[in-house]
Amino acid sequence: MTTLPFDRPHPLEPPPEYARLRDKEPVARVRTPDGRPAWLVTSYEAVAAVLGDRRFGVAPPGTTGEGNDTLFQDGEAHARLRRLVSKAFTPRAIGVMSERVERLADELVEAIARRGPDADLVADLATPLAITTISELLGVEIGDRERFRAVADAASGADFHFGSEEDLVRAAQAWNDLSAFAATLVEVRRAAPGDDLLSSLITVRDADDGRLSDAELVAMAGTIVSAGYLSARNGMSTAALRLIADGRLHTAGTATDEVVEEVLRLQAGLTGEPFPRYAQVGLELAGVAISAGDLVMVRLEAAHRDPGHYAEPDAFRPGRRSAPSLVFGHGMHYCLGAPLARLEVRASLSALARRLPGLRLRDAVEDVEWARDGVDLGPAALHVTW
Repeated sequence: MTTLPFDRPHPLEPPPEYARLRDKEPVARVRTPDGRPAWLVTSYEAVAAVLGDRRFGVAPPGTTGEGNDTLFQDGEAHARLRRLVSKAFTPRAIGVMSERVERLADELVEAIARRGPDADLVADLATPLAITTISELLGVEIGDRERFRAVADAASGADFHFGSEEDLVRAAQAWNDLSAFAATLVEVRRAAPGDDLLSSLITVRDADDGRLSDAELVAMAGTIVSAGYLSARNGMSTAALRLIADGRLHTAGTATDEVVEEVLRLQAGLTGEPFPRYAQVGLELAGVAISAGDLVMVRLEAAHRDPGHYAEPDAFRPGRRSAPSLVFGHGMHYCLGAPLARLEVRASLSALARRLPGLRLRDAVEDVEWARDGVDLGPAALHVTW
């Protein structure tokens, strides 16, 4: 039985083993990095089936969910939270952020151009754009943002899935610190609501579902930080790395939405795979018998290179008409923040393409240092010159 992770000869391309498994054994037995047996799913159809089937949960069967106030649970508890949160996390709410995010991206890139002729796109663009966007979304006051970034950075490194015992202790402390910050933020926004997402979440009420409790609000703020800061930062920097390395940054100046969708398809899974799932009952997946309680791990990197669903799957082809992307999940756990993530990637790439279309990597792609933050991965630094 093979133990994850597989070798990755090129930092921006999937491990070759994914293609072999997808062709020969799309649901294969493997061991996780910490030695647990699991099923690895690599074909598009099987990955979409796992993500969209309620018989695969984010917690082992029999888990009560007691004490879990996040969206990372199953059944009616998850459905209730999602119904309530979606009332505040609307396309209109994200649309309000659009002009601000685009202006901020332009300002950051302009500052990079003035300081030139070199920069670190992680420190100088992706990080400040992500943390400022999420700070404004949650209503964090300017004077509190340095502390907010510190606790967000610490929480970003939390690995609750495959970390050592020492890692788990550090992760718990980091999330406790973030939760304490979020609790204070909830208290402040209850007393003085503002024009921000957290204030909207506080005031959301539904005749059937009631309203979000303080514990749920704190957990939701932590989730938004994790996805909206960490994942957005890594998504922006990795997208820039791919386009600059391939000499395609100029394409982000036109047909930007199509470019964003294609670059996200190619990097999905590299910057972060969906949370592992657990079979809630015995079932069959792609002809393989899965037992109740089995750990199941999907691989978007493999699914998005499936030639049965994407013509020339390894090619960069903006505007392709093919299978729907699974970048932000599928089914009941589809990411509510997907529009915001797309907005940030589009704004950052577009600003770079307009102002600094001739950007070059200072180092070879193979020499870029990567940092794993929890279950997410991104460049630790991305040095460019022009």
